Amino acid sequence: MKASSAMKSWSQQSTRSVAPPTAKPWLLPWWFIQVHTGNIMAYPMGGPNGGSTWTFILVVIGAAIFAPYVAPHEPTRQSLIRRFTPPVWAEGGKATYLLGTDQVGRDILSRMIHGARVSLIVGISAVLVSLIVGVTLGLLSGFLQGRVDTVIMTVVDVTLSFPQLLLALAFVAALGPSLVTIIIVLGLTGWERYTRVVRAEVLALREKDFVEAARALGASPVRTLLRHLLPNTFSSIIVMSTLQVAQAILQEAALSFLGVGTGSAYPTWGQMIALGRDFVSVAWWLPTFPGLAILLTVLAINLVGDRLRDALDPRVT
Repeated sequence: MKASSAMKSWSQQSTRSVAPPTAKPWLLPWWFIQVHTGNIMAYPMGGPNGGSTWTFILVVIGAAIFAPYVAPHEPTRQSLIRRFTPPVWAEGGKATYLLGTDQVGRDILSRMIHGARVSLIVGISAVLVSLIVGVTLGLLSGFLQGRVDTVIMTVVDVTLSFPQLLLALAFVAALGPSLVTIIIVLGLTGWERYTRVVRAEVLALREKDFVEAARALGASPVRTLLRHLLPNTFSSIIVMSTLQVAQAILQEAALSFLGVGTGSAYPTWGQMIALGRDFVSVAWWLPTFPGLAILLTVLAINLVGDRLRDALDPRVT
């Protein structure tokens, strides 16, 4: 009786944040998005430059998805006659090459558009790998505690003791540069943040009245984790994932700049900067435009992440 009244009291106070409308675990993310749609859409789009931030991100995503149709030229097509063509607004520029050409006559704009596809694929895929591994281990660590918690957190502490970029560089150098390798390596070197955050939230939630009530009503450990604890970690997970995408894009660009990225099969922003640094005195646009693309994309994603954090923070009224 006491457990039933506790569950009823909790449901009246916090039905929005915990009680999903379905018992199917795979629908929990969709339920969370539906519940918080008002906050997510209202907050990021509001404020100074909120609309322009979202517009820029949508343009980058659209260019990445439709790169073969949007790019004016083939990114690998060379023409030594047109090498070092300046941007269209500079003296000697041509309208067919809006941002100019590189040292072998390849169109800079087309390579940047195709590079956006690689950056977003790596960023999103690496975050998905980190999210799956980190959230799973965080839930187990916080819920089971004991030896399981000790082992998992020891592994987390050891992983955090290594510089992430250096660790990724070592793995990529050993396995060889490729798109799949970059995704796996970046994903497996960023999961520990999710584990720590999710573990902390589970430890704070597992003794709450609604969890005790669920146990008293006969909920299994798996149901308690997926139905009552996991939904309460979605706010932190979404914000961390957004910011982690920006970090993964930076790391991929750094690895490509060092020559151990996705290889020469795909044009990437970091690779373009590396190839253009030797010609910066005669063709300043070679490293400048890819560098601006990285800067603006990472900045826009970070701004969206900050606004999502404010929108999903229950302490913000």
